[in-house]
Amino acid sequence: MKREDTSLAAIAGYVDTLSFVALFGLFTAHVTGNFVLIGAGTAGFGQGVFMKLMAFPAFVVGVVITSVIARSAPAAPGRAAWRIYAVQAALMLAFCVAGIGAVPIVHPENTSVIVCAMLGAAAMGVQNARDRLVSRPGSVPNTVMTGNVTQVMLDAFEVLTPSTSPEAKATSRARLERMVPAVVAFAGGAVAGALAYRRVGFMALLLPFAALLWLTFNAWRTQPAVADLKAATDARK
Repeated sequence: MKREDTSLAAIAGYVDTLSFVALFGLFTAHVTGNFVLIGAGTAGFGQGVFMKLMAFPAFVVGVVITSVIARSAPAAPGRAAWRIYAVQAALMLAFCVAGIGAVPIVHPENTSVIVCAMLGAAAMGVQNARDRLVSRPGSVPNTVMTGNVTQVMLDAFEVLTPSTSPEAKATSRARLERMVPAVVAFAGGAVAGALAYRRVGFMALLLPFAALLWLTFNAWRTQPAVADLKAATDARK
């Protein structure tokens, strides 16, 4: 579980930073950050307002696709997981291909650039929705780190405070063990995404694509067997 959250956090940091440096400051994973950039753009600071606006419906499409997949297997989240990963992998590959085709990216209003941005937002919309729709006990948010960093600081304070009860310290330590790897992975992914784009451009997106293929295979391999699902369904009856 922790390894999966760490991998997803690294993907989010990597893709979000790559899209930010490649597409005029576009956030694909932390899509609400585009509100700030759109506001700045309308006042003449920055560029690509229309492209950032178009990222929102694309993000919504990714969320809707994920919702449809999750609803198709409400009693078997493990079976939905690999399908969701596969869809995100396909969108990530499309993002990569569209980015390569849009080069050189010199104007944010070019159709090829807008399509590229929308595919990236759709891919990360899938990842954002997955955490809310596919239940995973003890999972950690992996696309936006503000809440995680806040919780890490609170838990660290609890652990370091002498007056904290042993039970509270144990709870805080357990949460730190889950959250710290995700925060570090997101930060590392952010640095790696920027460096990789500088070296190889949009070809750098093949790395998160490969990671998503691995997650797809792993989720498919560990999905519940049909017999187990039938037994679980019969037990609920």
